[in-house]
Amino acid sequence: MRFTDKIALVIGGNSGIGRAIATGLAREGAQVFLTGRDPATLREVETEIGPAATAIQADMAVPESLDPVVAAIRARHGRLDLLMVNAGVGGFAPVREVTPELWDSIHSVNLRGAFFATQRALPLMGRGGAIVLTGSVGAELAIPGNAAYAASKAGLRAVARILAVELVGEGIRVNMVSPGPTETPIIHRNPGMSPDAVEGLRQVMINAVPMKRMGAAEEVARAALFLASADASFITGADLYVDGGSVELR
Repeated sequence: MRFTDKIALVIGGNSGIGRAIATGLAREGAQVFLTGRDPATLREVETEIGPAATAIQADMAVPESLDPVVAAIRARHGRLDLLMVNAGVGGFAPVREVTPELWDSIHSVNLRGAFFATQRALPLMGRGGAIVLTGSVGAELAIPGNAAYAASKAGLRAVARILAVELVGEGIRVNMVSPGPTETPIIHRNPGMSPDAVEGLRQVMINAVPMKRMGAAEEVARAALFLASADASFITGADLYVDGGSVELR
């Protein structure tokens, strides 16, 4: 029960890693607000977690859509202890096929959206607060076809470090958890990729992981919860890889 009486916001908490994070936080005592774009999955997660969860529809690519979320937390609790910025989108394309539209659709969520979501939540946070951003090993590994996505996550890594150094004096810790290949719905949301192409990509990912398997959302969530908890009270500015050895053993 590491998060008893804590107020948490999980942006992108209705699917995959974010859903596992929201569930884990509530299981350990937090009151959890979670956002996402899909009303159906938001209702599903809210029902699954129960009274500890409040789901509000919002799109991280539209920063002002988070204003009602922040207002609801302020009205109900007056503070925010834990911010988990998890929402993200993918998109693979060889460099010659990357369009401005594809680039912007990825960066509007993964980088621009993540930054302004954090900025909007900050007025509710104070000493003892923790922020965890979801990055990716793609920011570190040179994966063919991954230029737009990798650039967004590498930019987010830079943002995380600057947030950490700016907020450390206020007693707010900022860290990043960077998953390797993980079994989540995002792998099936690559524009223009057929199911066969997605499965081929999945096999390439598995072959590149020293453990020779995909990670589970719950495995990434456990690392994120550690970084958010008092167990990590002397850790800020870190990037924790949860990747089956993909970065460390390459």
